[in-house]
Amino acid sequence: MLPSHANFSGKIHGGYVLNLMDQIAFSCASKHSSTYCVTASVDTVDFLNPIEVGELVTMKACINYVGKTSMVVGIRVESQNIQSGKVNHCNSSYFTMVAKDQNGIGKQVPGLIINSEIEMRRFLKATKRIEMKRKRQDEFDGENFLIQKYIKDLEFYNVKINL
Repeated sequence: MLPSHANFSGKIHGGYVLNLMDQIAFSCASKHSSTYCVTASVDTVDFLNPIEVGELVTMKACINYVGKTSMVVGIRVESQNIQSGKVNHCNSSYFTMVAKDQNGIGKQVPGLIINSEIEMRRFLKATKRIEMKRKRQDEFDGENFLIQKYIKDLEFYNVKINL
């Protein structure tokens, strides 16, 4: 990582890391689907440890889930201090990528072959994240949302309600 990638505190800027992760997700999804892919969403970006200027960064990506036209790409970011050899897990995230044809229409992707318990676990975790996201959208974005149902829940948070 170069000094030009650093933020004001001298660590590698998180936005730069996300940019690299998006490129890796694109490469992984495009390789799996043999077509152009776009980023639909980024889920659960956890910055665990900072990346220092001068460290080597490795990004590992794999397809964790496939739908009809979409794929969830799991990415793990590690940094390595060149002098000490110490490796840190810096970031993990899940990118949902959608395969597109020449007209920008969603294109069906090949299925996923699960070869290990860890691959099965990754697939199942992705299905749970998708299910939880849909439930959250239904609960809060639907026509049945009633503010009175949630007012009491906000008492424990650092908010003042002026409705």
